[in-house]
Amino acid sequence: MSLLKAMQWRYATKKFDANKHLDAHSLETLLQNVNLAPSSFGLQPYRIFNVTDAGLRGQVAGTAMNPGQINSASHLLVFAASTRVGPGMVAEFLDHAAAVRQVPRDSLAAREALVNGQLGKLDGATGRLAWAQHQLYLALGVLVTAAAEAGIDACPMEGFDADAVDRTLGLEAQGLRATAFMLLGHRAEDDPFAAPAKLRKPLDELVVTL
Repeated sequence: MSLLKAMQWRYATKKFDANKHLDAHSLETLLQNVNLAPSSFGLQPYRIFNVTDAGLRGQVAGTAMNPGQINSASHLLVFAASTRVGPGMVAEFLDHAAAVRQVPRDSLAAREALVNGQLGKLDGATGRLAWAQHQLYLALGVLVTAAAEAGIDACPMEGFDADAVDRTLGLEAQGLRATAFMLLGHRAEDDPFAAPAKLRKPLDELVVTL
C-alpha cells in the first residue's frame, strides 16, 4: 500500500477487536520507526512506556475518557515528556554521540554550548516542558504514519488525567510528564467510526502558496 493510500485508509480507531493482537515483530518495527523520528537537536526528550501489566493498564485506562477503547486495543503506549530539559540531558546526549561517532568528547564543546544556549532561552520549567512535548508529538506523528503504512490501526489520545497517570506509573520521580497515549491494534468490524468519509479541509485552503 502506498503511503497516501495508507493515510486515506487510517482513522482514529475508537473500537478495537480485542481478539486480535499485534505480534512482537510488528510492534518492534513500529518502535524502530519511532526511534528514528526527528527531534530538535536530536535530544529525544521523552520516553515511551509499553504498558503490558494488566493491573497497571486497567488503572491507566481508568484515567481516560473512554476506558473501553484502551481495554480493547492490543497495545497501550504512554508517551511521557521530560521535565528535566537542561545541561544534564545535553551532556548525556553528547557523551553518547561521542561514543557512537567515535570522536573526542571535547570536540563537541561548541555544540554543547550552542544547544545549552538555545535551551536556556526557553521560558522556565513550563517552557522547557512545552518544548519537550513538541518533540514528543513529532514522534507520535511518525508512529501514526508507520502504523498506517503497516496496516495497523492506531489512535492517539490526550483525553486522560495526566496527574493520575503520573502517579500510577511513577513518572514524576523519573522526571517525566504523561502527555499522550497511543493505542495500537486492529479495528473492530462494528466500529461505527470506520465508515464515514474523511473530513478534511480542501488542500487549496490548507496550503497557502506565497
